[in-house]
Amino acid sequence: MVRRFVEANSSEAAVREQMETERGFDPAVWSEMAAQLGLQSLIIPEELGGQGFGDVELGIVLEEMGRSLLCAPYFSTVVLAVNTLLQAGDEDAMRALLPDIASGETIATLAFAEQGGRWDQSGIEASARNDGGGWKIHGTKLYVLDGHTADVVLVAARTAAGVSLFHVAGDAAGLTRTPLATLDPTRKQARLDFDGVEATAIGTDGAGWDVLSTVLDLAAVALAAEQVGGAQRCLDMSVEYAKQRVQFGRPIGSFQAIKHKCADMLLEVESARSAAYYAGWCAFERSDELPAVASLAKSYCSDAFLHVASENIQIHGGIGFTWEHPAHLYFRRAKSTDLLFGDSTYHRELLAQRIDI
Repeated sequence: MVRRFVEANSSEAAVREQMETERGFDPAVWSEMAAQLGLQSLIIPEELGGQGFGDVELGIVLEEMGRSLLCAPYFSTVVLAVNTLLQAGDEDAMRALLPDIASGETIATLAFAEQGGRWDQSGIEASARNDGGGWKIHGTKLYVLDGHTADVVLVAARTAAGVSLFHVAGDAAGLTRTPLATLDPTRKQARLDFDGVEATAIGTDGAGWDVLSTVLDLAAVALAAEQVGGAQRCLDMSVEYAKQRVQFGRPIGSFQAIKHKCADMLLEVESARSAAYYAGWCAFERSDELPAVASLAKSYCSDAFLHVASENIQIHGGIGFTWEHPAHLYFRRAKSTDLLFGDSTYHRELLAQRIDI
């Protein structure tokens, strides 16, 4: 069902059209996703207007979205914002925000990384102070997915008690939102500057990192599923072209060099799928293995997607290097997702730390 929807609404022409806009998505498609498929409400509890599904179902949806490079603020809203609210467990915040997210009326995101580009606790330098009249945030956030269009921004900032979480309105006074030029135009990012922006606290003051560490693991698992979808599409494109392209009087797929490339790509895609699916199960079960498996899946799926996307260009030859062919869009997505939440090298080091080796 999801594949039919994205194929109908995320053709190459639609992707190219939306990636050239500043907004980066089609509001009509976003509304249709909520009204007809209920995708925004997928992992939101039923009592808050959602469907009450889990990380396994979310992974299936993201795999299909990655396969078609769907331009939509889905990852930022559902994977980052919804998971942050659910993990924080703040009943008031959940009741205030989740129903409108479930209905598709609210786009949300998480502002976490900063100038240093770190994805750990030490990278959070933005500050939040309560002067008696409410919390106010100062600082700058970078690489905020869909930050320039989000209606609600969840922010990680430091208080006297430690890293804490807050939510602010996208049009709040003192908040400056600047779209960023990025390698991957199909996924928009923004810089957010906070100058005394009024904010509402989420959860317990000082307990933000406990929430964020789990959210980042869940985001790594979700991104791995999306990478599998993109890698599978690159493999399909390569095999299809190898059957059709004739050179020296025979299809290039009959040449041993091309056969070996496709066989290696298949091995990597299937291995990546196994890693992503197991990580999705660990996320659903909140297994003790989740931190380690999340880093394992993110590192392997990042490498696999990037290699398969690169080989897809090589198999297509000259046409694969052109702007007119979609191969470069998948390569750009592969590289950007490799860097997002830490590249494969970062996650291999994190995996080693988490399993004490």
